[in-house]
Amino acid sequence: MDIQLTFFGAVQNVTGSKTLLEFGDKKIIIDYGLYQERAVKDRNWDPFPVLAHEIDAILLTHAHLDHCGLLPRLVLAGYSGPIFTTSASAEIAKIVLLDSAHMHEEDAAYKVKRHRREGRRPRHPVIPLYTTEQAEKVLPLFKPVAYAEPVKVTDGVEVVYHDAGHILGSAMLEVRLSQGGESRTLIFSGDIGRENRPILRDPSVFEEADYVVMESTYGDRVHPEEDDVETMLADAVNSTIRAGGNLLIPVFAVERSQEVLYHLGELQRAKRIPKLMTFLDSPMAVRVTKVFREHPEMVDKEMKKLVDAGKSPFDMPGLKLVRTVDTSKSINHIRGSAIILAGSGMCTGGRIKHHLVHNIHRPESMLLFVGYQAPGTLGRLIIDGRKEVRILGRSHDVRCNIKRIHGFSAHADRDEMLAWVTHLKSPPRHVFINHGEESSAKAFGRYLQDKTGWKVTVPEYTDSIILE
Repeated sequence: MDIQLTFFGAVQNVTGSKTLLEFGDKKIIIDYGLYQERAVKDRNWDPFPVLAHEIDAILLTHAHLDHCGLLPRLVLAGYSGPIFTTSASAEIAKIVLLDSAHMHEEDAAYKVKRHRREGRRPRHPVIPLYTTEQAEKVLPLFKPVAYAEPVKVTDGVEVVYHDAGHILGSAMLEVRLSQGGESRTLIFSGDIGRENRPILRDPSVFEEADYVVMESTYGDRVHPEEDDVETMLADAVNSTIRAGGNLLIPVFAVERSQEVLYHLGELQRAKRIPKLMTFLDSPMAVRVTKVFREHPEMVDKEMKKLVDAGKSPFDMPGLKLVRTVDTSKSINHIRGSAIILAGSGMCTGGRIKHHLVHNIHRPESMLLFVGYQAPGTLGRLIIDGRKEVRILGRSHDVRCNIKRIHGFSAHADRDEMLAWVTHLKSPPRHVFINHGEESSAKAFGRYLQDKTGWKVTVPEYTDSIILE
């Protein structure tokens, strides 16, 4: 069988997911994500090596920006085929892409204004990576599919979507290829979730596969003994109130915002934290939370019980959903302590930057990280101890308290990933490790090979591999 994989993204890094599957004359892309690490962001502007009109289909694992955020560029280049994904992912991806386009437009406009003010003449025109109008052209291409139901992609290619337990609507892809009486099965893990997490169901497992392409975000470590998330969150809230500052929590609009709200609500109901002004300052997160409410079939038993009882897991006294820029700006004039959840989760853009400008120099305020911080991002620089950072074109001293809670991680760790892939009853022909920093991907590749004796490869950027 004529099968080839080419790794165009999330290759020894954690964003820009993009894999090309060629089967005979068929070309299928798994994910088409945005690069977010500073060192590789220029790749977002590069034309895809395959002509857009030659691509038969796109299979989207989930709606995080690093998996879907570059779709407008491909459509702009001429792609007009189907984008298969779950119904929840399709709804969330529409929100994510329009928000991303708006941010690109705002960032470009802000840079132009700043350059004029500073008298700078950039070497290249400052334009958005894509516009809202261009993002809107992606939306009609989404083709919602259900979990566990085979879908014909094209001749000889069928895909089954399985729950990944990572974010709402996230999926692992079981791609079945058949030709001349032969068949092969490829599993694309997407991002592998964790068992026994609030809100979502556990990730799916598989018994048979010829090839596996799997992530390795935490491939070189084991999560600390389960953090008592609510105790650590309560401590962060209460200590910040005592100090008289604000608690800033950079959040991803999808999943992390909802999970933090869920725990804050539980803490308030248990009277472990006082009722406090809490702002969800992310229009995208507000819209995504609505999608959660509309898909009770995709959540775990505990959350479904709350929904069935007419209770929203995301509501609590003092919660204000912030939609407008003016309301967002007014938060920084409030006297007294407040909890501010704002995007983006790695502090690479969005409203969290403006709240950081007002709080990062205040020893009484706290910046609480609840998600992964990729190398080169502002969040990673702060986590790594940088004493001075550049925000919105100006330098700021880092004087606020910095805390991190690991227990919110939505990615499986090394041992959880090993357990997931070794659920296979017989060895696959080959396992490919992607979506992890170089050290994590290579460490997990060695670990998996040592534990199983399987054939394992950690591809390089643009590697093409012919499958047997």
